Formats: sequence, C-alpha cells, structure tokens
Amino acid sequence: MILAAGLGTRLRPVTDSIPKALVKVGGRTLLEGAILHLAEFGVKEIVVNVHHFADQVIRYLSQNGNFGIKITISDEREQLLDTGGGLKKASWFFAGEQPFFVRNVDIISDLDLSRLMEFHLHSHAIATLASRKRETSRYFLFDEDHRLCGWTNLKTGEKILVRGSTSDTEMLAFSGIQVLHPDIFPLMTETGRFSLTALYLRLAQDHLINGFVDNDSNWKDVGKSPEDLK
Repeated sequence: MILAAGLGTRLRPVTDSIPKALVKVGGRTLLEGAILHLAEFGVKEIVVNVHHFADQVIRYLSQNGNFGIKITISDEREQLLDTGGGLKKASWFFAGEQPFFVRNVDIISDLDLSRLMEFHLHSHAIATLASRKRETSRYFLFDEDHRLCGWTNLKTGEKILVRGSTSDTEMLAFSGIQVLHPDIFPLMTETGRFSLTALYLRLAQDHLINGFVDNDSNWKDVGKSPEDLK
C-alpha cells in the first residue's frame, strides 16, 4: 500500500493546486518513485489511498498505464482517515496470509525491501518498521532486541512507554516504510481516523513489533517543507 491521501499542508504553496503524490523531484513524481521502488522488489499489486485532489491522482495513474502495476484505489474523499484508518479501510485488499509493504508516498528511498521482508519473516513479528538514527523530534523507542516499547516527542517532552524501562531503550526515527502481517487487521479495534503509531503503541504491549535498523540506504523525507523538496 502507498499512503498518498495526505493534504500536504507542509509543502504549501506547492500543494495548493496538486496533491503531494504528484509533486516532482528530479523530474519524477513522488508517486511514480514509490511505485517503482516497490516494483523493483517484485511487488505486482498496489493499493493507493486518495483524498486531496484525488481525481488528479486517479487520472495520472490511468494516463501512465499504472506504470505496469495492477493498482487499486482506496477512496477517502469523504473522510481523510490518517495512516491507521486508511490502512483499515483498505484491509479488504490484503486477503490471505502474506505479509505486505506499507509505504509513505513522500519518502524517497532505495532501501533494499527484500532485506526488510526477510527480517520480518524471520522474526515472526506482526509489524516491522524500517527505522534509522537521524535527527527529528519524534522517535520510536526500541529495546536491545529492537522490539518496540515506546515513543517520545522531544519537542513537547511527551513520552509513552508500553514495555520495559526508558533506561534500556534506543531512539530510532521511523523511515515511513514497514511490513505488516494481515493478522493485524482483527486487532484494529479503532474506528474512523487514527494513526498507525497509536495502533502500534497499543499493540506492542502484547504483540511483537520490531524495528529494522537501516542506516545505509539513501533516504529522504521530502514531505516536511518546500526546502526539503529543493
């Protein structure tokens, strides 16, 4: 799944007339980059959620033949559902027992997704979050086995610990790419709009959610400001 429904408010005025997914970097839209990254590692079917300028995204995909991938649209034009709510709305797409990737559209990355999937399958986690050491304000907290145990916001001082103690944790920033197992869907008791972060923190108390540490790939979050785009 490519999460592409966001309003892109932090990229204004660029996103005043186009959706964030169709913003170009190096002559290529963020959506095309995300699709090709997944396709490079064998992904053949993708669901893309849409809200902001949804018609533009749908038309763009059609005009480009879906870049050779089978693409399904999850329509959130009536209500923007955030990352967790958006995934839950599209849960019908993930029938069966195969784990799947979820990727933010505003991430530029050449992360080796085969390594991420291999790590996930070996750990038998319900979710594996690609993470790295980098400066930001919000961090996931992982124990020495890279099991999720909390979250913190350095800017506000907020800290949520669901397992262990803070003295044993490592702060890692989420890279916007993850692998999930369909078993997570029955555990989604939240309704409407909710974030995957909130879901993970609730589930981490009783379920294995891992961090996959990746400090070597080329990676950039270009959804934070026009300066990041430049």
